[in-house]
Amino acid sequence: MSLKKNLHKLSLKIDSLSPAEGLAFLSDLFYGKVVFSTSLGQEDQVITQLIAAHQLPITIFSLDTGRLFPETLDLLARTESKYKTKIKVYYPERESVETLVDKIGINGFYESVENRKSCCHVRKVEPLQRALKGNSIWVTGLRAEQSANRLGMKKLEWDVVNNIIKYNPLLDWTYDQMLDYIETHQIPYNPLHDSNFISIGCAPCTRAIQPGEDPRAGRWWWEASKKECGLHGK
Repeated sequence: MSLKKNLHKLSLKIDSLSPAEGLAFLSDLFYGKVVFSTSLGQEDQVITQLIAAHQLPITIFSLDTGRLFPETLDLLARTESKYKTKIKVYYPERESVETLVDKIGINGFYESVENRKSCCHVRKVEPLQRALKGNSIWVTGLRAEQSANRLGMKKLEWDVVNNIIKYNPLLDWTYDQMLDYIETHQIPYNPLHDSNFISIGCAPCTRAIQPGEDPRAGRWWWEASKKECGLHGK
């Protein structure tokens, strides 16, 4: 099956399915070629639970940038233990990190958007490209209401950068709907969420948000940008 050519037909099918049904359908159709990238956020924890509960043949992977919160790494271990599953971890290339730090400094990402995006590319984008290589479906935990930049996304779309179909099973879920699911199914989550860290990334680049702030306001709070790292938009 030509991925891009048949995207419209697949989209019509996916739009009629629940997240669990969609994951099962795609993992069967593209057996062995479906991967899920988890940042251990609440949305991602929901998807991990769905994959584990239905024993779906979907590879789960995560990106350890080298600057993550200890709570995030602890959650990774707790998640593997609870669901008796293995999360494959990808790391940035050592030489690339050393070159980056030599060029901009250990915290040079605070100095400009260009520097920050260079850091994101080395620590996140390049490892992601390695993780996606050779696969057909990339499952993500994106939700439309997370940011204005994600409102126009579709559940199934073509990722032109990585030449892969991206599946966003929770795209139309609300924040409250997600929290209810986590509570009902007793899904482990990052304790930082209880301290108003809504969107959690690298420790130096993440802060808690204030009441009324956009959910992504805590990411790269010192800059005016689209609040993306290059994984899901520029």
